[in-house]
Amino acid sequence: MSNREIPKRVFPPAKDDAASARHVTPAPQTTDPAYRLAFQDMDFLLRDDLRPVRFQLELMKPQLLLNEANIGSTFVMYGSARIPEPAKADMLVDAAVTDTQRRIAERLKAKAHYYDEARKLAALASQSPLDAEGRRQFVVCSGGGPSIMEAANRGAADVGADSIGLNIVLPHEQAPNEYVTPSLSFQFHYFALRKMHFLLHARAVAVFPGGFGTFDETFELLTLIQTGKMKPLPILFFGREFWDRVIDFEALVEEGVVSPNDLKLFRFVETADEAWNHVNAYWAKRELEQREQQQAAE
Repeated sequence: MSNREIPKRVFPPAKDDAASARHVTPAPQTTDPAYRLAFQDMDFLLRDDLRPVRFQLELMKPQLLLNEANIGSTFVMYGSARIPEPAKADMLVDAAVTDTQRRIAERLKAKAHYYDEARKLAALASQSPLDAEGRRQFVVCSGGGPSIMEAANRGAADVGADSIGLNIVLPHEQAPNEYVTPSLSFQFHYFALRKMHFLLHARAVAVFPGGFGTFDETFELLTLIQTGKMKPLPILFFGREFWDRVIDFEALVEEGVVSPNDLKLFRFVETADEAWNHVNAYWAKRELEQREQQQAAE
């Protein structure tokens, strides 16, 4: 019995049945949409009733592919899709027609150096060694779009590392930037599922100046940690001048709507080196604390 080879399965794989289903004898019964295999029937899959199934598929597909890519953790980078890289900042100013456009262009130009910082931080994170189980750690993950997101993926590419892009279908075209690893380039329909995938593997998050999308992603993260739904992790806000100008965090405390301790959930930084040093110090401290707790328990 030990010399016999036991088959792994006795039913044909779904792809074989799917291929067979495409070659049926034409008849009123076989040509009606009702006869299509459910997983080959796009009209059926796109029905409103099937939304829960689409949720599950959109959750599962990236997760399975990330597992197959041996990714243990990610370094997520949020930020504006409008901040230019330094080499193109002057072009933005030159293209301004009105005084208002010129003022805005100048403000964007002033933040262009964050493109370089995001790129540098991504390169630093992407050189993290494999863990004891051979999994990749601090793999760069961005929204897959332009500007700060492009800088993140580009920084990983600079050191020959893979990076993740979580793109989303929008009314206006937003193609993935050219630096996202093709096999780790995902497209989402649901913002909620996309935000979940940002955080499932995240072990550090860098937040660069940005608008509504950046605020949405960042404040959901802070809320998850504030409410205890998610364990704390390093959260780096780049550019204190920007954040202090657009959000009065101290006023939130003074108004009593957040706790003073809530402002300790994140840290302001200005450079990639500062951010990366904090991430390493944070996890080194946590590792030491866990080791001491284990020793005390023994």
